[in-house]
Amino acid sequence: MQLIGMLDSPYVRRVAISLRLLALPFELRQLSVFRDFERFRTFNPVVKAPTLICLDGQRLMDSSLILDYAQHLACGSRQLLPHGHAARANALSRVGLALALCEKAVQLVYERDLRPEEKRHEPWRQRVEGQLRAACGALDKAWLGPRPPLSESDIGQDAIDTAVAWSFLHHVLPGLIDRQNYPTLEALAAEAERLSVFRDYPMV
Repeated sequence: MQLIGMLDSPYVRRVAISLRLLALPFELRQLSVFRDFERFRTFNPVVKAPTLICLDGQRLMDSSLILDYAQHLACGSRQLLPHGHAARANALSRVGLALALCEKAVQLVYERDLRPEEKRHEPWRQRVEGQLRAACGALDKAWLGPRPPLSESDIGQDAIDTAVAWSFLHHVLPGLIDRQNYPTLEALAAEAERLSVFRDYPMV
């Protein structure tokens, strides 16, 4: 399989880390949807990252759909989400918050870097930033309480996505969110980033 996209995208990075943990062989082709637009289009005319090219040539896009497919390919040898209804709902709630954090961070970056200054709408920016801060607060609260140390043998999708989202936020919007205000997130992300699978697929 081939995974197309840059690791500075949290969506590409969450997929790369998860595929490795599921022991699914793949080749990472780091192409930018901006700098490599025409080349990316040869793999996916929609030019959406991540794109997964399956062994049969099928193209999949959207990180959550790719991970659903990957989990089925793994044939239950490793599960990144728990089976029990309550535990699964709890994990998916944290995944949703992590993805919301990514989405709002991306919106703020696009507003800052892609929209001409005269066309920026401050009330919209404030709204998105408020949503971003709400996601940070809810996610920090969602991880409160004792938990076992993270390891590559049992880290779940919720911890993967939380760490990837938190690292992405501070990479693209440094200084916007005070790390000290979210000690639970900061500790979890720092622990995850020390794992070899995270180091193998660094954001930069």
